[in-house]
Amino acid sequence: MSGNLRGERSIAPTVDGSGRRVALVCARFNDLIVEQLERGAIAALTAHGVADGDIDVYRAPGALEIPQIAMCVARAGRHEAIVALGAIVRGDTYHFEVVADTSAAGLMQVALQTGVAVGNGILTVDTKQQALDRCADGEGNKGAEAALAALETLTAFAPGSTAATPSG
Repeated sequence: MSGNLRGERSIAPTVDGSGRRVALVCARFNDLIVEQLERGAIAALTAHGVADGDIDVYRAPGALEIPQIAMCVARAGRHEAIVALGAIVRGDTYHFEVVADTSAAGLMQVALQTGVAVGNGILTVDTKQQALDRCADGEGNKGAEAALAALETLTAFAPGSTAATPSG
């Protein structure tokens, strides 16, 4: 699994999700993988103070439809953060690139157009085994990492946050 340039697998953010409402938008396609990403995201959110009752799960047919549903969720104004969860496994055609690029660009549009923090937990992998490696329980679960990225981004929006302050 990839890590940061210092060699650590991940850097745990210090964020408090207490009182925050978070939506998970999960693809039904590749459900075995997505269910594990979802479990990881929920575990990470609750471990950082988000109440179970403040986490809503929405289903999309596949990764390509996730940004459309995420936009609807964001515009409804009930959630401060959205975590997108899906898995795109490379096949023999160009479809992989289309779905991967379009879903990522769509999620960025949701974030920039609505101001809602968005965590992208849509896996783009060459093999099913790579996907399974990235959704296993515990450290390295990309659903958990996407959830924490959304919370950390949300924290940066807070008045007085030092997250957007230049360092050095």
